[in-house]
Amino acid sequence: MMAEGQWKQVAQRVFQRRYDPLDITVGAVLGEHGLTVIDTRNNACEAQEIIDDVSARFGLPIVAVINTHAHYDHTFGNQLFAQHPIPIYGHHLIPAHFEEYEKPRLEKVQRSPEAEPEMDWDGVVLTPPTHLLAQPCTLNLGGREVELIPLDAGHTDTDLAIHIPDANTWFLGDIIEQSGPPMFGSGAYPLDWPIVLESLLERIQPGDIIVPGHGEPVDRDFVVRQLHCFQLLATTLRDAHQRDESIEQISFSAQLKDLWPEDFLMQAATDAYAQLPGTEPDPR
Repeated sequence: MMAEGQWKQVAQRVFQRRYDPLDITVGAVLGEHGLTVIDTRNNACEAQEIIDDVSARFGLPIVAVINTHAHYDHTFGNQLFAQHPIPIYGHHLIPAHFEEYEKPRLEKVQRSPEAEPEMDWDGVVLTPPTHLLAQPCTLNLGGREVELIPLDAGHTDTDLAIHIPDANTWFLGDIIEQSGPPMFGSGAYPLDWPIVLESLLERIQPGDIIVPGHGEPVDRDFVVRQLHCFQLLATTLRDAHQRDESIEQISFSAQLKDLWPEDFLMQAATDAYAQLPGTEPDPR
């Protein structure tokens, strides 16, 4: 059962709240002088809900916002925080990702709201982070040290790991998902994703808390299990490509089908084949 509607303390002065729609994780990292919000949801109205909820629950000023990656459900509320103004930190490739993926979809829905009626994007203004990060850094935000680590391409090429060292806690966005299967499309790199997880597992220790972009906090063993699925998927896709199989001809194992439905696996194959040399673009 989703714990929507309440803040859950996942570590010392580190909180998660899961919001509908889409079971989005929003994080709150409390320092002595203020708090940091992790991810901003789907539009300005939803961002205002975060601001109101944080104020009511913690009574501390918001001193910073961090985007875990560029996707709409994690960044389209940025505009409201920027208006205050509150510094927003994120991967340096978010502006380019916005141009390639989020902007065309946003403009399409704004022109024709009936295309995706569940999206309330009428007043959304794409707002990239004000502080773009290309290298890892440790910041003192409101009196709390927070480590920000730009990752190589995986779920997107804009993924950012957030580590709170004194709480042994990680916010990983959609690099790891618990309440549903990890998503492909919109700039995913399924062949490189396991490499990113391997690099993170070199840092993540037993006993660390990992907060995914969707779902309940998990432990290191959960990440290892999901890594094994990504490794199997990458091997399956590379082998199929080497055999000159079409996407429709790929045979996925029962283990992969246990984690991902067929349409997800087909999207992963489409993404992977587009990134492998000598592959003709998929006409779909």
